[in-house]
Amino acid sequence: MQKYRLLREGASGAAPGLTFQEAPTTTDGVLALAHHPDYIRRVSAGALSDAEQKRIGFPWSHDMVERSRRSAGATIAACRAAFSDGVALNLAGGTHHAHAAHGEGFCVFNDAAIAARLMQAERRASRVAVIDLDVHQGNGTADILARDDSVFTLSLHGENNYPFSKAMSDLDVPLPDGTTDAVYLAALSDALDTLFSRFDPQLFIFLAGADPHEGDRLGRLRLTLDGLAQRDRMVLERAHQRRIPVAITMAGGYGKQITDTVEVHLQTVAIAASFAARWSEQPLAPLPAQC
Repeated sequence: MQKYRLLREGASGAAPGLTFQEAPTTTDGVLALAHHPDYIRRVSAGALSDAEQKRIGFPWSHDMVERSRRSAGATIAACRAAFSDGVALNLAGGTHHAHAAHGEGFCVFNDAAIAARLMQAERRASRVAVIDLDVHQGNGTADILARDDSVFTLSLHGENNYPFSKAMSDLDVPLPDGTTDAVYLAALSDALDTLFSRFDPQLFIFLAGADPHEGDRLGRLRLTLDGLAQRDRMVLERAHQRRIPVAITMAGGYGKQITDTVEVHLQTVAIAASFAARWSEQPLAPLPAQC
């Protein structure tokens, strides 16, 4: 949890001129775009069983509920801001292991699935792509959106890493332990080509996990800081070329040294800010009325 404070403290220095907004909360009705009402009720009321809390990874508390609601709210706010600014970030988020009726892997509510469906309900975008580059597969996102052709789920992840029983994304790219920069970046380039050959997104929700880094305790991949910079630039450049707004979440990061994780995340913030500056020179055109 300490990384979030360090990230917030370092973000201004990484990208001077950022505008910060307090993460808004999320109503039950918005959460229900991706989650079963009974699950939302039991989370809110503290009625989760011990087994359900263990599956999430931390005990229930009022603060846990509020943080989870605001984490989803921040991704929603980032999506809205992306339509005016081109690129926006949630300094937390990426809770991609949360399923419709249960949480797991430190994830209570699935911010990407919630935000994608709300952007559609608000008629901001009819087609959304979730680009999940956390080292762990976004099994909850894939499961929630499995029968939704209007949201494309792409996941590059460690094939031998958590979750050990994978869901099925629209496009999964499992990578072996020890994968390095060149192999990862080639796989990502191919995956983005495939995405665009099959889907025409109007919004990217990009989970920019720090855990593929070579210094991560749980990652098993061997990407360098420079490799992760190239990853971020590739996603943002492909989006920029097609005038696709991008909302970024930080997702996972478990460095042996917490400073390594924070450095990866702050690098993402700085790169995102540079692309936002490019977008400001050519504002987005209004979406067609049918969206």
